[in-house]
Amino acid sequence: MAIQKLDKLDRQILRLISADARIPFLEVARSCNVSGAAIHQRIQKLTSMGILKGSYFVIDPEKIGYETCAYIGLNLKNPEKFDAVVEELKRIPEVVECHYTTGNFDMFIKIYARNNHHLLNIIHDKLQPLGLSSSETLISFNTSIDRQLPVTELLAEEEL
Repeated sequence: MAIQKLDKLDRQILRLISADARIPFLEVARSCNVSGAAIHQRIQKLTSMGILKGSYFVIDPEKIGYETCAYIGLNLKNPEKFDAVVEELKRIPEVVECHYTTGNFDMFIKIYARNNHHLLNIIHDKLQPLGLSSSETLISFNTSIDRQLPVTELLAEEEL
């Protein structure tokens, strides 16, 4: 995966929109001393380069009744079926992340459930039939840090 080269304007734009994703393009343009069209073109470029990956509202799962957050390490009976298992995991709406990992697990997933009983049902009814040899579940009591990569500091380091 190639590291994308960013110029000063790209870095300025990323700093502004990472601080406030809802900032109007016209305000970004004013801060950067360029036209609104230039900002629009740069945002399109950053998106096509894969640096920007969409924009969306973040829903707090707890506020809509999903009070249990769990991380589950999965070991597959047949690890070569990883891709097929991932496709099945995509069909389980409570699974919000899936990672192919090193270490003790073939994959690591993040799940939101309404409560512990609901989590048990997901594990028993939806995960076990996928061909697991074992799993280990960790329940998260609270999120201490939840952020994206702090682009503003990292991009500032590049300028040194």
